[in-house]
Amino acid sequence: MLLTGAGRAQAHPAQARPAQARPQAHSAQAQPADEVTVRLPAPTGPHPTGVTTLHLVDRSRRDPWEPLPVREVMVSVFYPARTVRGYPVAPQMTEGAAKTLPHVDPLFHRELPTRGVNWAATTTHSRTGAPALPARRPVLLYSPGGGDPRTLGTGLAEELASHGYVVVTIDHPGDASEVEFPHRMKGRKKVRTTVLRGDPRTDPALFRSLIDTRIADTRFVLDQLEALAAGRNPDAERRPLPHGLGRALDLRRTGLYGHSAGGTTAAQAMYEDRRIVAAVNLEGFLDHPPEAPGREGKLYPVARYGVDRPLLLLGTDGFRYQKELERSWSAMLAHPHGRTRRRQLDHATHGVFTDYATIAPQLQSAGLMTADNRNKLVGTIDPAVSVPLLRGYVHSFFARHLPAD
Repeated sequence: MLLTGAGRAQAHPAQARPAQARPQAHSAQAQPADEVTVRLPAPTGPHPTGVTTLHLVDRSRRDPWEPLPVREVMVSVFYPARTVRGYPVAPQMTEGAAKTLPHVDPLFHRELPTRGVNWAATTTHSRTGAPALPARRPVLLYSPGGGDPRTLGTGLAEELASHGYVVVTIDHPGDASEVEFPHRMKGRKKVRTTVLRGDPRTDPALFRSLIDTRIADTRFVLDQLEALAAGRNPDAERRPLPHGLGRALDLRRTGLYGHSAGGTTAAQAMYEDRRIVAAVNLEGFLDHPPEAPGREGKLYPVARYGVDRPLLLLGTDGFRYQKELERSWSAMLAHPHGRTRRRQLDHATHGVFTDYATIAPQLQSAGLMTADNRNKLVGTIDPAVSVPLLRGYVHSFFARHLPAD
């Protein structure tokens, strides 16, 4: 698929300015007395973090899921900040996405409550529009699980940014449960919801389209980051950028990590695009679904032929599709002279790689999730154990192959 830039870019982008007040911009929203607020774990690195969002439009592709003439992608960029004083704390989710989540996300995670949580009240530890720390930084891209929004990878993204990385989390609209755009457009609401229903692995053609689209989205985002690093503003609305953000990008040191379908995307995108130096697959299949019962699915090229760059396969002992996953991961590891390594989180299940690792136990404590549902979603592992383990595996991998400081 041929990918190009998103049209003409502004030569000298405006710079974001600090807010004069309201460091907690969304805290004034009224919260019903019977709703709880969940919290994200603080990052542990030495740098305070800033964040901004970009609306990127690929005019060379039509949307694969809806009759739209262009392909739109929303991303969040987390980065080490020079200062955060006077800049507002960013919410984990936009207001529109937060309102939509309890109506859509339970389609993929049946364990989630449909009421009782004020999702809009959860804050990050990053400040919107803060100036970037003046130094070239490695860039890491994140592709979330099938049906998941980019916001469910906030905790790990902030951790990596606090240790010196620029982290770009990607929404794949039409696939992601909910994506809020800056405005409506013909044929699309301001908040776009998923077209998926159930497990994409049950439909080989659908799964193929899903992964192909994600890989194309990821490569397009890389194109737009190159424009940003060159001093242009790739945002479709040309909204002000944080001061120094473009100069902070060292795209010679680019990594990619992803969860589930995002893990598939990370491994295969690295195989296809040599701009990606290292990748982490968080429990994503490396084969296509079988075309018929009793048959084996075709391996993706990355598993069939191997790859000459570092790849980490990180799984859990409680993944319900462990047997199906094993075939393609074993093939990946069998290549002679390969640079693929495998690690595992015990007493954990598939959702432990997302922010649900900390959110699910909080929902259980609030009486909004049963112990059984918590265990199905993230496992019995305590977040005091799972969060440092996940952060440690991913950070140490990238620190070895793409050192930041």
